[in-house]
Amino acid sequence: MNALEKKFLHQIRTRRLIEEGDRVLVAVSGGPDSMAMLSLFGAVKAVLHCDLAVVHCNFQLRGTESNMDECFVKDECLSLGLECFVEQFGTLRFAAECKKSVEETARILRYSFFEKVIVEKGYTKIATGHHVNDNAETILFNLFRGVSLPGLKGIRAQNGKIIRPMLLFHKSDIISYLKEKGIASRTDTSNLVNDYDRNFIRNRIIPVIEERFPYKLMPSLQRLSEQAGELEEFLELYFENLVEREPGLSLTDGKLDVPALQRLMIFEQKEVFKRALQDMDVPVDAQTLQKLVDLLHTQPGKMVMTGGQLRVLWKGASLFFVRDTH
Repeated sequence: MNALEKKFLHQIRTRRLIEEGDRVLVAVSGGPDSMAMLSLFGAVKAVLHCDLAVVHCNFQLRGTESNMDECFVKDECLSLGLECFVEQFGTLRFAAECKKSVEETARILRYSFFEKVIVEKGYTKIATGHHVNDNAETILFNLFRGVSLPGLKGIRAQNGKIIRPMLLFHKSDIISYLKEKGIASRTDTSNLVNDYDRNFIRNRIIPVIEERFPYKLMPSLQRLSEQAGELEEFLELYFENLVEREPGLSLTDGKLDVPALQRLMIFEQKEVFKRALQDMDVPVDAQTLQKLVDLLHTQPGKMVMTGGQLRVLWKGASLFFVRDTH
């Protein structure tokens, strides 16, 4: 094993991402990150005593290029003797139907497909090729969206069955590894244009910051990510205990108890509202949370509109969360 392969194995063992006997699906797009991950898994598979297969999503967003990516991944799997599960999606049609961005739609389709394969084929983990630079992009993206402090946690090394064993790797390390091993990969040309927010952050914002503050941004965002993740773990336990003491703070029958909310600090109120909106599958942003906090300083009969066609109405001693059906 070379240095990066040893580091890869160390991360998996230290974070206990894979147990002996796990059946792991490796998400491979054909790009540099996923091709590096596939090679890294090949190098440590015998040590981990796990089974491997590949899963590939063709979002059909780049015409012939998307189909060539699919063929590339299939051919690579054939040469490695790995089973490859592939799905093609009409992503633009789904995005129009769901009224979501193409990026968000692709993410939903991707993870739904992963879960389907896991359930139907009996796999236990799904590995994605996210790394330090991806995490930095995610944190900045969430920051610009106006998330709360725990929302700055970025990408976690494990989320249920999803694992990210390259999360502490830098893009430069991955590119060097590909060159050293002579591993081919595909280039997604859509990543080169700045139409999508993440591309703009990756191609324009991050380089400017790194030019001004060399070697500062990635370590700083990584620390922020870890601290925000620790804060989220603390808050989850804290609010579990809080709801046990004050049942009216949990969204039951579509309502929350106003007196119980008014006894809380502002930060606690916002966290309770955030969880209620998430339960209703409604987008959460700082402006909406502040409007709901401000509602508690008005009087019964007042109302706030949130995203997702949801009305929050103060009636009697309760806030009612009512979804418009029109």
